[in-house]
Amino acid sequence: MLKFILFILFLTPLSLMSNTWWLVQMMMLVITFMYFFCYVKWSIWCNLSYFMGCDIISYMLILLSFWVCLLMVMASQSVMKSNYNSKMFLMLIIILLLMLFCTFSCSNLLSFYLFFEISLIPTLLLILGWGYQPERLQASIYLLFYTLFASFPLLVSIMYLYFIKGSLSFIMFYDFNIVYFIFYLGMILAFLVKMPMFLVHLWLPSAHVEAPVSGSMILAGVLLKLGGYGLIRVFSLFISSGLTFNFIWISISLLGGFLVSLMCLRQVDLKSLIAYSSVAHMGIVLGGVMTLNYWGLLGSLILMLAHGLCSSGLFCLANIVYERSGSRSLMINKGLMNFMPSMVLWWFLLCSCNMSSPPSLNLLGEISLLNSLVSWSAFCMLMLMLISFFSAAYTLFLYSYSQHGSMYSGLLNCSMGYIREYHLLFLHWFPLNLMILNCDFVSMYI
Repeated sequence: MLKFILFILFLTPLSLMSNTWWLVQMMMLVITFMYFFCYVKWSIWCNLSYFMGCDIISYMLILLSFWVCLLMVMASQSVMKSNYNSKMFLMLIIILLLMLFCTFSCSNLLSFYLFFEISLIPTLLLILGWGYQPERLQASIYLLFYTLFASFPLLVSIMYLYFIKGSLSFIMFYDFNIVYFIFYLGMILAFLVKMPMFLVHLWLPSAHVEAPVSGSMILAGVLLKLGGYGLIRVFSLFISSGLTFNFIWISISLLGGFLVSLMCLRQVDLKSLIAYSSVAHMGIVLGGVMTLNYWGLLGSLILMLAHGLCSSGLFCLANIVYERSGSRSLMINKGLMNFMPSMVLWWFLLCSCNMSSPPSLNLLGEISLLNSLVSWSAFCMLMLMLISFFSAAYTLFLYSYSQHGSMYSGLLNCSMGYIREYHLLFLHWFPLNLMILNCDFVSMYI
């Protein structure tokens, strides 16, 4: 694991040299494929060192981090062309990638907490430095205080855990067999906010709307998955408490997923609609993790991977439209089939993946989560039906309202996409539909 850390570290001075944008992008592609061939097949820990290690969950999420950070650089050509602090921008992406790699590969809970919090700083600077509207300051404060407020109980709980167990290694975790609500809440609250769970989700839409395209991609692609990964890791301590208290979070998540789906239907901002759909999808993931069964953990990992690629691709599409029309409003971006006919196929493909149509990985994840939640309680079936229906409804609303209708009269010409943009969208869509061919690899991790 150390070789990858050194590789990423040595990319940092390279990003500060002039005219090295393409070189850094190619090096990120190289390290992605290097890591891809470090094949981790089973759920046992391997590549172990003093404080780092890797199992199938870490492996898949680190691979997702590498891939999304590579696509972030590819999507942010406007920063390079306008030379808007492009060296600092590249350096922040590389530092963020390093923090995410360390977060997912740590085998110690305190190290995980440390890198989990540090990954917030580059994201904050991306939103503050390269965001679009003046409201980005308020969005950054929201993001900072929501996360920090929930993280202090986690730090105290980690200290208490070390006091009573004498170890913070994930490999040594086992169930307490005691039901202790305050300790249980302190350990999972930071991860619930990071997911985000409904009721503590208000930082996410504002952060997405104000962030540049790279900020939105890393938020939707990887940073939301930190919460799910943390929950999967710490729940081995809380099997007894989870069986007692998890019904609270499952109820909030499923009801919240339904309510957020309704809110999606009245959004007029493209990025806001995609951001709220992320909250709905993460609600189902959270419900699956909280059931503490095989189907739930399997489905949550698969849907986290699928959502990371699908949501990131939709944010790329929204940014492509924004760069042409200068607006993200659905009132102005109507009839895009006439304005950008070559992008209609990509809108269709990524929207169909967002509503979990075959052969996307989203379908496999949602089927696993439906199995998990219905086997946990048959009462979940009603909310899952509503979430699935309205998920299709707001995705069709997004597609049909943006692509059809009469074009805004201010957009008088026809615009084609660049090869870079088609390449970018293909690299989102292709792995999303290819991975379902090897779904047994993901499903063997327990």
